[in-house]
Amino acid sequence: MLAQPLCAQPYPSPLPEEAVPNVRTLPATYPASWIIVHDFNFSAIVDGRGVVVDTSSPAEPLKGWVQVAQFGNILHASSRSELYSAETYYPRLSRGERTDVITIWDKATLKAKGEIVLPGGKRQQTVTYKNTFQFTNGEAWALVSNFTPAQSVTVVDLEHRKVLGEIELPGCSLIYPTGERGFTTFCADGTMTSLVLDASGAVAKTSTSKPLHDIDNQPMFGMPAMIGRTAWFVTYRGQLRAIDLSGPAAREVGQAFAIGTAERAEPEWRPGGWQVIASGAGGHLYVLMNPAGREGSHKDGGTEVWVVDPAKKARIARIPLQGVGMSIELTREAQPKLVVARGDGVIDVYDAVSGAFRHSLGARVAFNPQTLTAVE
Repeated sequence: MLAQPLCAQPYPSPLPEEAVPNVRTLPATYPASWIIVHDFNFSAIVDGRGVVVDTSSPAEPLKGWVQVAQFGNILHASSRSELYSAETYYPRLSRGERTDVITIWDKATLKAKGEIVLPGGKRQQTVTYKNTFQFTNGEAWALVSNFTPAQSVTVVDLEHRKVLGEIELPGCSLIYPTGERGFTTFCADGTMTSLVLDASGAVAKTSTSKPLHDIDNQPMFGMPAMIGRTAWFVTYRGQLRAIDLSGPAAREVGQAFAIGTAERAEPEWRPGGWQVIASGAGGHLYVLMNPAGREGSHKDGGTEVWVVDPAKKARIARIPLQGVGMSIELTREAQPKLVVARGDGVIDVYDAVSGAFRHSLGARVAFNPQTLTAVE
């Protein structure tokens, strides 16, 4: 066989030189179209992340991330340019002396700018719930859930970077900021206990509600949707309940009501997923719904989002999803978007008012998007 002559190939112009390193910074105040995605990263839990995501940019949604290690939690401050992660570290990844910390991250550079060591090695290690790590006192303090298995809350002064103290909570769990400087917690007997803190972070006053959580028949999902200072909880069987957290003590307002039902369900429509309820768009509630609801289906995810007007106590819309959703959130834009994290890692974006599918961010920003936090 005769060798074929090589044809001259035109080569493209060389790319311009880039400065190395070339690091971009983000705005100190994030746009309202951005959200914080907690990537739990089940395949490598020591390498969880808090991912900054632009929901309006399907081509380039990933803006950056911070580490949120070992069953961590993340908080986004609206009053200053900081993110906070509550995390646990071991010097040999899974063994050695345990250290619990709150890491302070700069929003613009996503660099760690400090940390607060939490004493005792007792920070609660669970799949991430928003209500195990919360602000109080106008975002000046953070509250961290502990589990040894005795339950308690550590009070941390974020401004002065120090631990103020620990509050024992026998039989009670989860944190719901209440009043100016306090929080409410769920207790095993179905009551809610509210605690007012003094200027030093110690308990100044406590009050306990009547039993209002029917754990056997209408257990509530632990992450509510907030409308103002009212926390809207949805139960496993589709009841909505409103808890006013604006004063020193939590109190139920109005009567619980059913979210409704619909045909073509086997056996019935029930809420399902992880972060199953969100708020926005003129005070409406959005609930992730599963048509195959049954005992134990509350973590299975949902195929529709139902929109409820709590003032009318009525469902006003149904939004069919592109896949099985696990967590939902609404952006705080003038024209809000409904963001849905699916079980396959894909994040989809819908128009929150019309319900129309806008675009998909794909599975490119997180391995396991567990919770979604709107930027406010």
